[in-house]
Amino acid sequence: MRLVQGRVRSRILTGPLAGFAGLLVLLGVLAAVSGLDVAGWVTGVVSGAGLATLLARAMAHHRRDGLGPADRVTLARAVLACGVAALTAYSFVGQAPVAILVTLSTIALVLDGVDGQIARRTGTASAFGARFDMEVDAFLILVLSVYVGRTAGWWVLAIGAARYLFVAASWALPWLRGSLRPRYWAKVVAAIQGIALTVAAAGILPDAVTTVVLLIALGLLAESFGRQIWGLWRQAGSPRGTRATLASAVAVLLLWAALVVPDHTGSLSPAAFLRIPLEGLVFVLLVCVLPSRLARVLALIDGLLVGVLLVLRLLDRGFYLAFDRAFHPVYDAAYVGSALGLLSDSIGRVGAIAVFVVAGLLGVGLLALLPLSALRVTRLVARHRRPTLRIVAVLAVISIVPVLTGVGPEPVRPASASAARLATQVREDLRDQREFVQALKQDPFRDTPGNDLLTGLKGKDVLLVFVESYGRTALDSPVVGSALEAGDRRLQQAGFSSRSGFLTSPTFGGISWLAHSTLQSGLWVNNQQRYDHLVTLDRFTLAGAFGRAGWRTVADVPSNNEDWPVAKSYYHYDMVYDRRNVGYAGPAFSYASMPDQYTLAAFQRLELDKPNRAPVMAELDLVSSHTPWAPLPRMVDWSQLGDGSVFDPMPAEGDSPEDVWRQPDRVKAAYAQSIAYSLDALTSFVQQLHDRNLVLVVLGDHQPASIVSGNGASHDVPISIIAADPAITDRTTAWGWQPGLRPASNGPVAPMDTFRDRFLTAYSH
Repeated sequence: MRLVQGRVRSRILTGPLAGFAGLLVLLGVLAAVSGLDVAGWVTGVVSGAGLATLLARAMAHHRRDGLGPADRVTLARAVLACGVAALTAYSFVGQAPVAILVTLSTIALVLDGVDGQIARRTGTASAFGARFDMEVDAFLILVLSVYVGRTAGWWVLAIGAARYLFVAASWALPWLRGSLRPRYWAKVVAAIQGIALTVAAAGILPDAVTTVVLLIALGLLAESFGRQIWGLWRQAGSPRGTRATLASAVAVLLLWAALVVPDHTGSLSPAAFLRIPLEGLVFVLLVCVLPSRLARVLALIDGLLVGVLLVLRLLDRGFYLAFDRAFHPVYDAAYVGSALGLLSDSIGRVGAIAVFVVAGLLGVGLLALLPLSALRVTRLVARHRRPTLRIVAVLAVISIVPVLTGVGPEPVRPASASAARLATQVREDLRDQREFVQALKQDPFRDTPGNDLLTGLKGKDVLLVFVESYGRTALDSPVVGSALEAGDRRLQQAGFSSRSGFLTSPTFGGISWLAHSTLQSGLWVNNQQRYDHLVTLDRFTLAGAFGRAGWRTVADVPSNNEDWPVAKSYYHYDMVYDRRNVGYAGPAFSYASMPDQYTLAAFQRLELDKPNRAPVMAELDLVSSHTPWAPLPRMVDWSQLGDGSVFDPMPAEGDSPEDVWRQPDRVKAAYAQSIAYSLDALTSFVQQLHDRNLVLVVLGDHQPASIVSGNGASHDVPISIIAADPAITDRTTAWGWQPGLRPASNGPVAPMDTFRDRFLTAYSH
């Protein structure tokens, strides 16, 4: 008898040991081909050992003394999945070869359709084989979700963890361990998960499309598991309290997440949601001691407040990411139209509207669900007061430990602190608006006669050139540094010199018109409410000063495709150019409707080359360096520009925004290249124009977004004055600016609203 048992045990171990040996061979091949490191080896060996152990136990449980032909195919798939796990671990510390990982995964997915056919044709289909196949599918999906989660977001782990969460739930809810008739759709959904994750790992689709594919896969998975759970629940006779228990658990989790979601200073990671919300504990204690009716009123009020504060925290995170500042409810709602327009330029009008609709529905849903969740928690606490108090006591002690020892998760910034900040901010915003109204009344140049204005620039063409997103951060890039050096050489060859310094912009990451109006008006215009009020008045601007002194004033805004009323009503420009009236017939480059080189050439053709004209003052916006910074045009010979069709092949030849924005380093590199292009176009324009009566004031409007500038970056932007006449640049000597296009890193920094008065003082009587 012992001999027979020994032979059976030996035959049981043969398959698992053969699979483990095959895995060692595979890991050796991967090490030779890709340089698999220790982390990869350990992960692969541990996965293989776990596979062999669990497989041997399952064979013994099902009284199988060997593997059938279909099981051997499934074993091969399991070995490939362990190889994918090894490469996934390697990807966290090194450059795992994506092609090999995708190849292994693809082979495993193809074989998934083979083992079932073999089982049916050989008559060896069994419950053991079906379970073995299912567990290999689940493991491969888990591993792929970990790999894809690094780039697509860790929410993708929900796909890989679904099967294991279901198993964990079955430990607490025995009715989940039942069995239903096999559904072919469940097999299809499992295959879709593997295919979607493999495609995402390959990186062959744009990021937005990949996200949509993964969301669809997750939705199908949720539907499949939901149907499975519903069927098991019905089969078990609809156990009492199950639905209520699940609803209560969801309510607790939703309130917990709403209270602990970090503001802009915290990391939005899974660990952040493991912290204990002290305000939630206080709420539960109040519910325990208050009468039931009063407790329900408290729940509705608190739930609504938590919903409002959650929405504001999410808005804060978005605004800090884009503009390096908090959301201001008093005036930031005015940016909705601008945000919709910018998003439309990036992903299309339909996509932009869809994003806004989804965001609106999400906000409304949170404001409705959180009060309902608070009510449900109130009823739950009322029914279980004594155990609730014990749980609260334990959680309170646990929450104090990190404060006393410094070990554990960071404490939660209370939601009440966010509420206090909101109240303070609203009060400060209202005071700020009153102060702005007072500042509008003070203008030392408002009544200055035209004959006394800008006498130091008589006979000069003056171009005020804004280079989009040209911030201090750009100067840290070697690519931009080389462009500045090359620009200095071009200017010197053309007989021009320059001086440069820094201004502090009122905005960050976007909303360029605030910087433009600040520079022109001499007022600090740092929000939309100030801007909207300013442009209804007759504030004296730089453009207005040049117009009063006899210049023809022009605005060139190539990003505009519709009328800009403020150009006439507030800035009083004599002429406005945009994408519709400069004769451009070439392609757009993402946001930029035309390359900067064409913008400059068209301005020369339409204004500077006119005979017998008055001197021109113009504000030109160079937008090739506007986000998403890809694709980027190339410089061409100025004589070959024509109508811009020379640029036709360039968008397809350059990087797409989807490719660039997959990695922050690529975003930074693309940003630097776009700034270098704008500087090259500008200095080359001056060189080829041969106009010694040309004066340029060149500056950035704001720093790029935090993905490039980093968190907590300054709002400083470079500014340069360029002229052939040394008397022009000499008038800025007292400003302490550095000769050349690159400002000194420790040079003086002035607020942007001071420039108008300093400039008018320097160049007027």
